[in-house]
Amino acid sequence: MTRFGGMLKGAGMINGHTTLVGLIAWPIGHSVSPPMHNAAFAALGLNWCYVPLPVAPSQVENAVRGAAALGFRGVNVTVPHKQAVIPALDVVAPDAAQFGAVNTIVIDRAGAEHRDAAEQPTITGHNTDYQGFLGSLRQGGFEPAGTSAVVVGAGGAGRAVVFGLLQAGARDVLVLDTAPQQVQSLLKDLGQLRTSVLRTAPLTPDTLIESARAADLLVNATPVGMSPKIDASIWPDDVPFPAHLAVFDLVYNPQETKLLRRVRAAGALGIDGLDMLVRQGAIAFELWTGQAAPFDVMRAACERALGQR
Repeated sequence: MTRFGGMLKGAGMINGHTTLVGLIAWPIGHSVSPPMHNAAFAALGLNWCYVPLPVAPSQVENAVRGAAALGFRGVNVTVPHKQAVIPALDVVAPDAAQFGAVNTIVIDRAGAEHRDAAEQPTITGHNTDYQGFLGSLRQGGFEPAGTSAVVVGAGGAGRAVVFGLLQAGARDVLVLDTAPQQVQSLLKDLGQLRTSVLRTAPLTPDTLIESARAADLLVNATPVGMSPKIDASIWPDDVPFPAHLAVFDLVYNPQETKLLRRVRAAGALGIDGLDMLVRQGAIAFELWTGQAAPFDVMRAACERALGQR
C-alpha cells in the first residue's frame, strides 16, 4: 500500500469518477511514466490516474481486453509488447500499421455517458514513438534529412526509429540486430517505403564498428544499458569512439548511459532518451484527454523520479 500510495501522490484521490490509464510492460519497475502522467493530470486538475500494469508476454491480449473491460481510457505499451498487442486491437492507426508497432492504445466508449453501456468499446492502436524520436533528435541538434544512420535493434522501438528516419528523408538506414526473424519482419513491413535506402545486417562488434565509421548517426534502440544493468553498452570497451558520430540512446534510465559517457568523452554529440519519452508521452496524453499536455510539468516529474533512484 505504501508503494502504491507513493506512486499516486499528487494524482488526487481515486474515486468512482476517476478515469484510468496505464502502462503494460514486462518488466515494469524501471518506468517513470506513472509519475510523469500523474503530475500532468494533477497540473490540469483532471480526475485521472495512470497505473503500472506488469503483463507477462503470454497475457498481452488478455491484458488489453481486460483494460477495456475494466473501464480504462487507454494504455501505453512498452518492451516487449509493442508488436504483440496488435492482434488485440480493433483499429490500428495508419502510421503504426505501416511499421507494425503500437505504443499507445485509446479505448473509445463514445462519451462518458456510455461508460456503463453494454456496447463494446473500440480499441485503437497508435504509435507516438517515431514523432517523439524525430522531435527529440532535432531538438538535440541533429537534422536527419540526407544523412546516413545505423539503428541497433529491430524491435518495436527500432521500427519506430527507422520509420521516422525514412519519413524525415535519411539517405541510408542500416538496421543491425542479432535476431534474423525480427530483421526479416521489419524488412517485410518497412521495405516498401524506400527499399533502396533501408538495409539490414547481423549485429556483431565488427558490423557495428565498420558501419558506424561511415555513418552520421548511431541509434541504440535496445534496452542495453538500462537500469539495473547500467554497466552494459552496445559499443565495445576496447574500441575508441569516433568523434564525428552523433548518438541517440533511447534508454532514459539512467539518463546518461555508459554509451553516452563514451560518446561525450570523445567530443561527439550524444542525445539521451528522456526528451523522447516526454514527447511521446505528451502526444499520448493528448490522444487520451483531448487537452494540450503540460510538457514542462511532465519533464520535471521524470527528472524528479529519476533523481530519487
